[in-house]
Amino acid sequence: MNSTTIDIPVEDRTVPNQKRKSQFHTNISSLLEKTCANDMKKAIHSIKLGVALVLVSLLYLLDPLFKQVGENAMWAIMTVVVVFEFYAGATLSKGLNRGAGTIIGGGLGCLAAILADNFGGTGNAIVVGTSVFIFGAAATYFRMIPKIKRRYDYGAMIFILTFSLVVVSGVRADKVMELARERLSTIGMGFFVCLFTNLLICPMWASDELHNSTASKFGKLADCIEGCLENYFNLIEETEKQPSANVSSCKSALYSKSFEESLANFAKWEPWHGKFGFHYPWDKYLRIGEVLRELSATIICLKGCVESPKQPSSRTRQEIKDSCKIAGSKVLQILRELGESIFKMKRCHAMILMHPKLQAIKMELSLIKSPKIEDPHSGESIAIASFKFLLMEIVEKVEVLAKEVEELGKMADFNIK
Repeated sequence: MNSTTIDIPVEDRTVPNQKRKSQFHTNISSLLEKTCANDMKKAIHSIKLGVALVLVSLLYLLDPLFKQVGENAMWAIMTVVVVFEFYAGATLSKGLNRGAGTIIGGGLGCLAAILADNFGGTGNAIVVGTSVFIFGAAATYFRMIPKIKRRYDYGAMIFILTFSLVVVSGVRADKVMELARERLSTIGMGFFVCLFTNLLICPMWASDELHNSTASKFGKLADCIEGCLENYFNLIEETEKQPSANVSSCKSALYSKSFEESLANFAKWEPWHGKFGFHYPWDKYLRIGEVLRELSATIICLKGCVESPKQPSSRTRQEIKDSCKIAGSKVLQILRELGESIFKMKRCHAMILMHPKLQAIKMELSLIKSPKIEDPHSGESIAIASFKFLLMEIVEKVEVLAKEVEELGKMADFNIK
């Protein structure tokens, strides 16, 4: 009796594994490349600081300069150590704040010292104590105002320090004006050395860092969404443990608010350079960053939904696979186009090109019918509804991002594609 052998096709499970391995190697290589680039920037910054310290030390080492400056050269060295920062905008911010605080504090301190000297005796001490209390308390109060603290906190602190030193030294010495002039001149020398080394030798621009980091987040978040969708629709055995989606980029975006605000503040101090001019809309980058953080939180929720132990069976997921993956691929494409639009500084025309696509995606997701659930008490229907809801939330956030990026293109005068 002849027997016929029937080959049953078995799904090749190595393809998803190979894809995950390839993506893992890509992530590792990009991480190593980024780490090397950051280490190089740190090394350049360290060398620049060393050069600045050598230049300012010439005030001590060269006799002609030392005769002119004297022991006040220590203020120039102190200025370099305190003012020199990684980003050019941060150095400018600190230097200008230090100069303004020294000038205003020294000027008012001289006036207060002269006024106190006219009273003499007990009146002198009363005027000095009163002026130190009033100006110190007032400057401290203004330091706590958010807008002033964000940009002029260091200047207010230097004002308090300089004013107090000048007024108190005026009680014991007659050369108040000379003290203020000498200190201001040495601080100016130190600040000039900082500007020379930080702006002319491989400058690190906070504006470039904020621009590039904001643009790169779009692609990174798109990769996270893609990973969640792949994990959700992979055909795996129920007993096999599902691999975890990588959402590290989302977590990094959630904790980037303070860093982005610092970069935007430093960028506002930087001079016109490259693609960025004066009055560039850096606040719009902060607004885009807020929406990206909201999108990151939604993606993390999607990851939790995908990896929930109560998620639907593979068969149930396959019934909505095609519709969800088509909609997801369109969202990913739009998200990456928005990031590319910012990076290349080209207008994306979101309301004309992207808005209709996003509306169609929302319509497609809303029309997806939930599959029949054999056991209504199993929680599969709730899991499916949660998954669809999170996808709709992602589309909503992408729609807001498209609007914000289009507004940025208009405000920053991006090139028209």
